[in-house]
Amino acid sequence: MKNLSSSFALAVFVLLLNPFAWSAPEVGDPAPDFTLQGSDGKTYSLRDFKGKQAIAIAWFPMAFTSGCTIECKSIAQNGHLIRAYDVTYFMASVDANEGERGNAAFAAEHKADFPILSDPTKEAARAYGVLNERGFSNRWTFYVDKHGIIQFIDKDVNTRLATSAEFMAAKLGELGVSQRATP
Repeated sequence: MKNLSSSFALAVFVLLLNPFAWSAPEVGDPAPDFTLQGSDGKTYSLRDFKGKQAIAIAWFPMAFTSGCTIECKSIAQNGHLIRAYDVTYFMASVDANEGERGNAAFAAEHKADFPILSDPTKEAARAYGVLNERGFSNRWTFYVDKHGIIQFIDKDVNTRLATSAEFMAAKLGELGVSQRATP
């Protein structure tokens, strides 16, 4: 019995110390709340959208790298496809917001007309299960309904085709996110 309780205590200790041991939320789970600064200087929280609007969060590893640049450009150039739906969308990384390699500079360089969220403490990345062993976020996109429930997690984002915006818009349609009324 002593060995069993010692093993259990060791397992709990390892889980508490290892930030990668926690599992990612799954489809059907409530999305973890976050409060993060955007590249536009505003602060965004999931709770601000609950009951009002769906959100999509495209986590990416690092600003100014090739795949992340392709993804950002696709979403910036074809954001009108996503904006056809009643959704607020973000890209997010563990990069700082400020500085010449920060998310604000990344957004400005690629003319992102949507906020890129910065999570330098990595708390939100851990909560979403995207933080990998190298300390960067995995390239996963979370689709969250207006009630704060995760509807889909894309863990296979392909940046080689430069069609991130098209895929996001198609997925929003598949998930039944309502379209915005056209003026």
